Amino acid sequence: MTVCNPTTSQIGDVVIRPLKQHGDARGWLVELYREDELAESLHPVMAYVSQTQPGVTRGPHEHVDQTDYFAFIGPGDFELILWDARPESPTHGLQTRTLCGQSRPCAVTIPPGVVHAYRNVSDIPGWVFNAPNRLYAGQGKQEPVDEIRHELAADSPYKVDDARK
Repeated sequence: MTVCNPTTSQIGDVVIRPLKQHGDARGWLVELYREDELAESLHPVMAYVSQTQPGVTRGPHEHVDQTDYFAFIGPGDFELILWDARPESPTHGLQTRTLCGQSRPCAVTIPPGVVHAYRNVSDIPGWVFNAPNRLYAGQGKQEPVDEIRHELAADSPYKVDDARK
């Protein structure tokens, strides 16, 4: 498993950026998103926070058009697993595992066609922030959801438990 290094990823077009915590006697602050650090095509159109219980995995799934912008800052740590499913990509077929969260805060930009899953590897519930560049189910939630849910397919090649093999 790798750790978050500035703007590096083994999978093309995936950007992993460390997030810096600024603290003082009052508490702390982490900038999750800055417009001047993302291409305009990646600017978020919505945002949400999810909580994941210890040991629970979300995904794997991918998007056809959507880019996800995840921020993992805690509480808790997550193992982020990525598979490059884009046939035209020079990193097609590559799988990576990265630790992100409380011990290694980072933001991750995941483009369409990169299958992704994350698992809470902590003993406490963990939070994940996401600010994708597409609305879930489109305007007024009237469009098809842009997800290919591999976790629902018994014959999926994207298995979290088998990912280390």
